[in-house]
Amino acid sequence: MENQKDMTYQEVMDYIEELKVYGSVPGLDNIRNLCDKLGNPQKDLSFVHIAGTNGKGSVLAFLSEVLKEAGYRTGRYISPTLFEYRERIQVNNRPISKKELCVQMTRLKEICRELEEEGKPHPTAFEIETAMAFQYFKEQKCQIVVLETGLGGLLDATNIVTNTLAAVFTSISMDHMGVLGRTLQEIAEHKAGIMKPGATAVALKKDMEVIAVLQKKAALLGIPFITVDPDQATGIKRNLTKQTFSYKEYKNLTISLVGAYQIENALLAAQTIRVLKEKGFQIPDQAVYKGFERTSWQGRFQVLAKRPYFIADGAHNRDGAKHLAETIRLYFTNRKIIYIIGMLRDKEQDEILKETAFLASQILTVPTKGERGLSAYDLACKAKEYHEHVTAADSVEEAVEMAYLLADKDTVIIAFGSLSYLGGLIQMVEKINAQKGRNDIGRDSHGKQRES
Repeated sequence: MENQKDMTYQEVMDYIEELKVYGSVPGLDNIRNLCDKLGNPQKDLSFVHIAGTNGKGSVLAFLSEVLKEAGYRTGRYISPTLFEYRERIQVNNRPISKKELCVQMTRLKEICRELEEEGKPHPTAFEIETAMAFQYFKEQKCQIVVLETGLGGLLDATNIVTNTLAAVFTSISMDHMGVLGRTLQEIAEHKAGIMKPGATAVALKKDMEVIAVLQKKAALLGIPFITVDPDQATGIKRNLTKQTFSYKEYKNLTISLVGAYQIENALLAAQTIRVLKEKGFQIPDQAVYKGFERTSWQGRFQVLAKRPYFIADGAHNRDGAKHLAETIRLYFTNRKIIYIIGMLRDKEQDEILKETAFLASQILTVPTKGERGLSAYDLACKAKEYHEHVTAADSVEEAVEMAYLLADKDTVIIAFGSLSYLGGLIQMVEKINAQKGRNDIGRDSHGKQRES
């Protein structure tokens, strides 16, 4: 396809918006149709496949940073994104360029037209993005791809892959029950679907009901199953810029992600690295230490400013809310806390508020957009069942201004909930700090991630 026929970047963005009409369809038929037309690029790639309710992105970030440090050309596929669409497809932490995105999407739009002409269903946005990622990673000659599932595992579009080196399971809890099942066992069975013959399964040992399901699946496939116990982290030291711990042969590993839950994610990543080394990857200890320390992951208990502290966290389900509350208690006991909360309509508002509301002195609610969006007023009504000081803000900007007006220098402002609004909030707070000429912003990577 010649360049002049390629869609413009704006046309691509408009097309992605149009694709929302196809919704989300569990199953692998559509992605198989797409990948067949592309020559099945996923068959020429090797994967670390990550499933779980919370922590997938952080484990992916640790692994891809270490593999890059070890000299491997590493693809990473993530969703959702915080700042820009292109972040979901990266090679060595560089997002796909606008030009390349236009080339790839033009080709896929044509393939979708062909499929419809053949009487086959039109693929969803996620299916198209997943096929595009595989094609791009193949063209970029990636030696390994770290792949995050979109939803569940078994029927997720990413599960078309077969060359899985490691199937990694982060914390699994109740989320997306309408799709994945009403019990923890049913949800775990969906996630277990990413295990493949020849892979090694690595799972966080938290809920024994979950472990039993995963272990059974690994036994059926005859593949090794390794559990990682959070208690295996020793010598833990923490502050609001870094955490240090030891795990097996890795002594005094330092990570720059400060949420209390990040040590569990780092342990999973460290164990997965050990698995990859057993499978022949040359990953020197120096790459592990350097990669862990350099890993950044926006919107995960991210310190945006100090005096007052302003923190953004993507807690959007009950497990994430528990982790957030634990981290607040760890770092900010007896401090005045102001929340900014925005949630999607289909999330468990009650469960999240139950876990977190009691720690705040004031709650500000913000609206979220789109079909799944929830108004600030509706969320405020819900929050008032758990807290007496609740105010609905008309916009994220108004909430940020109100929070700063209510705060003194010892207050802690924490914005959490849907990732769909956090990206804009992070940029807003950074802008405010820049205007005030402050240099205490806790940001170091998303400027890099957003380059062309």
